[in-house]
Amino acid sequence: MPVSQPALPLDADSLLRLAAQSMFDTFAQTAMGVMVVDRAHRIVWISEGYKRFLPALGHEESDFVGRRVEEVVPNTLMAQVIETGQPILVDLLTNQAGTFLVSRLPLRDARGEVIGAMGMVLLDHPETTMQPLIGKFSRLQRDLDSARQQLAEHLTRERRPKHSIASFIGASAAAMEVKRQARRVAQTDSTVLLLGETGTGKELLAHAIHAAGARAARPFVGVNIAAVPDALLEAEFFGVAPGAYTGADRKGRDGKFRLAHGGTLFLDEIGDMPLPLQAKLLRVLQEQEVEPLGSNQVQHVDVRVIAATSRDLAAMVQAGTFRADLFYRLNVLPIRVPPLRERLPDLEALADALADDIARRSGMPHKGLAADALELLARQPWPGNIRELRNVLEQASLMTDDLVLGARHFAGVVAGAADAPAAAPAAAPPSAPSAPRVAGVKSLPQAVAELEAQAIREALAATGGNKLAASRLLGIARATLYEKLNTA
Repeated sequence: MPVSQPALPLDADSLLRLAAQSMFDTFAQTAMGVMVVDRAHRIVWISEGYKRFLPALGHEESDFVGRRVEEVVPNTLMAQVIETGQPILVDLLTNQAGTFLVSRLPLRDARGEVIGAMGMVLLDHPETTMQPLIGKFSRLQRDLDSARQQLAEHLTRERRPKHSIASFIGASAAAMEVKRQARRVAQTDSTVLLLGETGTGKELLAHAIHAAGARAARPFVGVNIAAVPDALLEAEFFGVAPGAYTGADRKGRDGKFRLAHGGTLFLDEIGDMPLPLQAKLLRVLQEQEVEPLGSNQVQHVDVRVIAATSRDLAAMVQAGTFRADLFYRLNVLPIRVPPLRERLPDLEALADALADDIARRSGMPHKGLAADALELLARQPWPGNIRELRNVLEQASLMTDDLVLGARHFAGVVAGAADAPAAAPAAAPPSAPSAPRVAGVKSLPQAVAELEAQAIREALAATGGNKLAASRLLGIARATLYEKLNTA
């Protein structure tokens, strides 16, 4: 009988074609449904298994094959696979037919060009049969969404204004004029220039102007030019393109102008900006465009600028250390913030607000000021203004347990405090030695003192410990209330 001859080995191309055909046949038989689309996204073939999904999709085979896949299968990503040439091996597809575990593969010709795609339904209703995996995926997705939301809220809070116009404490004529001007300029988008000595509250006022304007919900970004090295200022302002220099972030970094897009950029100590950068800043202010360091791409920015300085910019222009054109561009809406010595009527209110903040930050009780302490503080020149006043109050508060600070508590802190007399003990009320003492009967001074003490306790309880409100409730000056507390 004839001997069978062994089959000749297949060449590589033939083997690949057979493997591809075998794989396709296997998918078509084992998958719950298979679909093939061409390069134009038209459906050219569906398996027998896929036909059972057609009624749920609202179609019959006759009006299904030949149409674009996007028209008949909602939420499909077959077009994405064709356009990118990248497979989507595992995905969840949900539409009116249900939820399916699917896989999508690009189809290529002999030259490697994408000529279509094949989609397979691996499992229907995976939420039932793959509940543990689906549940874990859902939890991870919820956690990711929550983390993203928290991060967005955190960044938003970090860029929000921290003060309002009401935060600018004072009812003097000078303070009221500053607040009036701030409210007025807040209604515009024009550049504001805040002029004033160090420590007068220019940054607080910048926050307040932003908070009172139409951009209040958008970012408030501040940069202290004096605190940034000259070599880093350009990158700080305009950002850095990916890989712009050795050590640069591969993803690049946005500058302050981009971070403040849609909101306000606060340029503190603008007088310290080096001349070469002043020209670039002027261009950004005029064109509302920035070009990151190491990039040729121009980025549009929508930013309202508030600048501040403690220097005399007009004198710097005359000296040639500040560009005249930039000065004119910044000096659109100037506001002069007065020094503390020009608004001494606000001293008591400022000191009280600062004492509240010191108490809150230190966890110590609120420390009030006696009348002689207020008189002493009013005589000081305050070159550091409100910042210096806070420093003085904090030093005096932390060095004593007394709840009321007199002039003597400021010894070694401000000039003239060492000459203040020490607090004398309260003199005992004169008594009439000849008057007989009757059991259970109090002297008039003793009864008055006890009534005052009771009234003060009740007022403080009613106002939650607010001494200013308590003094108003009692109809006495706050300094008088502090003195009575100190001698009680």
